[in-house]
Amino acid sequence: MASPESKIKISLTGPPETLLGTLVSRSHDAANPNSILGDKWATETVNRIDYDFSKMGVDVNQAAGIAMRGYLFDLWTREFLKENQSATVLHIACGLDARCNRVTHGSEIRWIDVDMPEVVQLRRQVTNEPEGDYRLLGASAATPGKWLRSIPNDRPTLIIFEGLSMYLSEDEFRSFLQALSERFAAKGGQLVFDHLGTISITAQKWMKMAEVTGSELKFGTDDPSIFKKWLPELILKDDIRNWVLFNHPSMPTAYMSLPVKTTMWVFSMVPWFRDYSRSLRYRF
Repeated sequence: MASPESKIKISLTGPPETLLGTLVSRSHDAANPNSILGDKWATETVNRIDYDFSKMGVDVNQAAGIAMRGYLFDLWTREFLKENQSATVLHIACGLDARCNRVTHGSEIRWIDVDMPEVVQLRRQVTNEPEGDYRLLGASAATPGKWLRSIPNDRPTLIIFEGLSMYLSEDEFRSFLQALSERFAAKGGQLVFDHLGTISITAQKWMKMAEVTGSELKFGTDDPSIFKKWLPELILKDDIRNWVLFNHPSMPTAYMSLPVKTTMWVFSMVPWFRDYSRSLRYRF
């Protein structure tokens, strides 16, 4: 890992570069006295990187949105680990996310973080690996065949990914989900991910993060039942429109103003626009 005096220069482009936007969002949230996620690791990591984070254009509301999604996924991870004290957590497209540090887990939990090789190289330079049964793997979600076979399937498995599905084509994402299901069907588990609606794909030309990184959003759907059609074994546990994450019973959103919450609630009621983004949890 880099010393505090020597910052790491960034050479990421395209979708991998977007992880810097989510990273600085979590750091902005952590700086707030009423932080939603409380991700001190994000701030430490930002301080180790030589990059103009301001060009991502992250404001307080965007930071809150990303922090709320992270909080929800952390909550779902804790719930899974409470039910399965000997299990595997497979965090795909982990980026520089410190979920493996934020979520306390015991010695019987196998934690595997996966991302593109160039991201894994950066992660090793700027983050600390947790103690215990931990593995960091460089691999592409678009080609899961070979690397997925190296992941043990002897325990219930939580498969979790954020900011991934929209960068795969529909065919790639279907093949990806099918490969995951086939690999871990024997012991079962849960699948947790976020997904965009068609309006997000249409509106990407106005998204600062996509513009700055040169990323293309490829696949979105307003009807997540398509995933059940692809994989009949999936059992939906939660489908939450991200506009209303602030309304989750345990969500700490003290620093979000009432006008912002009201606007988000209104957007959540508008047809088509309400499906801008959602968080999904399935059993299999």
